[in-house]
Amino acid sequence: MARRSKGRAIDGILLLNKPQGISSNKALQQAKGIYFAQKAGHTGALDPLATGMLPICFGEATKFTQFLLDTDKTYVVRAKLGERTTTSDSDGEVVETRPVAVTRAQLEQEIASFLGESDQYPSMYSALKYQGQPLYKYAREGIEVPRKCRKINVFSLTLDEFDEANNEVQMTAHVSKGTYIRTIVDDLGEKLGCGAHVIMLHRSAVGHYPSDKMVTLEQLEEKLQQAKADDVAPSTYLDALLLPMDTALVDLPVIEISKEQGMAFSHGQTVVIGKPVPDGVVKVMADGIFIGTGERHKDGQLKSKRGLSNQLPE
Repeated sequence: MARRSKGRAIDGILLLNKPQGISSNKALQQAKGIYFAQKAGHTGALDPLATGMLPICFGEATKFTQFLLDTDKTYVVRAKLGERTTTSDSDGEVVETRPVAVTRAQLEQEIASFLGESDQYPSMYSALKYQGQPLYKYAREGIEVPRKCRKINVFSLTLDEFDEANNEVQMTAHVSKGTYIRTIVDDLGEKLGCGAHVIMLHRSAVGHYPSDKMVTLEQLEEKLQQAKADDVAPSTYLDALLLPMDTALVDLPVIEISKEQGMAFSHGQTVVIGKPVPDGVVKVMADGIFIGTGERHKDGQLKSKRGLSNQLPE
């Protein structure tokens, strides 16, 4: 007998404002439980210390998580000068204390040095894996393992506040995928000669998604209570907070095909559309409905890459 999936078959993207003090996976599981969703995944972990935008993909939207993982991010970060920690943030132990003798001009000069492309070694306290285990597990055991540097791009890094009395700095960073803000702060502290670590980190944007679309776990719980009080299904209020799946693909070129072609495409068939298909991945619309992503097979032929089931009405 086939095993029935637990939960609702629901598709869409929730912009969760992750609270401080819990892991991204814990936040994901709480949101999944509130929505009673069959399937869910997040698109890029935030440290327990960090807050802010954690896009959660429900159902068929999980097929497109990579596009959000690969997009650029924006953070607001506050750093403490004069102290270096084991984790480069305030969750770690202070391993070095140095006097702070930094002027605003020096600070702005060193911040500007991070702009553009560079190589960055990920922190040992990251979720990247080595031989199947996250790096942070090795770090907690005091084990240092090899790490590959990665190309990053700091599009902008601005100084928002310099609190000289408390040796604290606040910045806004717009960076490429895979950039570790903790590492930037640690490197900045070394450039300044005093050390530094993150004391607050908030992700304000993922790609084009605006911060005002974020919702908290508390707000989701309030929607549940409102539905109960109004004697309606929770989905009445919760599902209105979800964004369409194709909002993850706004940077892709769009190919329009007919409903008949869309039915074949949705079943994994290559369709002849009689017009050029751009190189790379494209967003495919059939009869005005998003049905997945495709790529060029031959001139005038479109091959399914990530198709969606049951999107087109019979």
